[in-house]
Amino acid sequence: MAIKSIDKTNKPSTTPSSNAGIVKVAGIQMASGPNVAANLSEAERLIEIAVDQGAKLVVLPEYFAIMGLKDTDKVVVAEKEGDGPIQHFLYELAKKHDVWIIAGSIPLQAKVAGKVRNACLVYDNAGEVVARYDKIHLFGLDLGNERYHEEKTIEAGNQVTVVETPFGKIGLSICYDLRFPELFRAMGEVDIIAIPAAFTETTGKAHWETLVRARAIENLSYVITSAQGGYHTSGRETHGNSMIVDPWGVVLDRLPRGSGVVMASINRDYQASLRKSLPALKHRTILK
Repeated sequence: MAIKSIDKTNKPSTTPSSNAGIVKVAGIQMASGPNVAANLSEAERLIEIAVDQGAKLVVLPEYFAIMGLKDTDKVVVAEKEGDGPIQHFLYELAKKHDVWIIAGSIPLQAKVAGKVRNACLVYDNAGEVVARYDKIHLFGLDLGNERYHEEKTIEAGNQVTVVETPFGKIGLSICYDLRFPELFRAMGEVDIIAIPAAFTETTGKAHWETLVRARAIENLSYVITSAQGGYHTSGRETHGNSMIVDPWGVVLDRLPRGSGVVMASINRDYQASLRKSLPALKHRTILK
């Protein structure tokens, strides 16, 4: 599995440098439906709320632009990389608000007909795409009346992606990736982990918070989650509970259900002090 590391720290920016120590970040929670335009309008409203509260980095949920009536709906609206209304929307919004946006996931065209790449794009404050991560682990569940088989409509990615930003190193992941700690270990020492998601209510109420806090603790990293949270037109129910967790596993903010914003301050000096006091990342002796 390849690791892609992208350095954008030298790009001119009005956002604070990582040396500034403290920066406000936000996670967006939605209950997206099948109408792309309506979802984008709601995403814009929530991003503006986050920006008004001082956020310089905003993370959108998985499938923020479309949660279709059926799995194939996202294939119909899939965009070519670098072109399309969803990507144009993100470009304009990042530039307008001078904010970095981690665009949870959008459907991009795949090499295989009838499938998409479930892609997370990172936009800097000038609207430039500086990183892309394609979801590696595809969700599968057969539990009573609940059945999900993402491999039927999604082509899996195969590259770990870490992007250097003014806020530090950010590791990218999507939803089901959360269950695979080896992915996060492969990122190396990252300062922030972004986890946009659309966890089902069934699996979410059982495992979501435990897994999110574990990823923060074991990597001594801040974790920003941005989830789908509520009932969808398709009948699907997602867990929500978007949260921002610090490197000690403390939940700094959370939103149990519905549309809204979670906000917190990332303190890089505090993180550095924790890693100095508990240098667990340097104590690893297996699979180094």
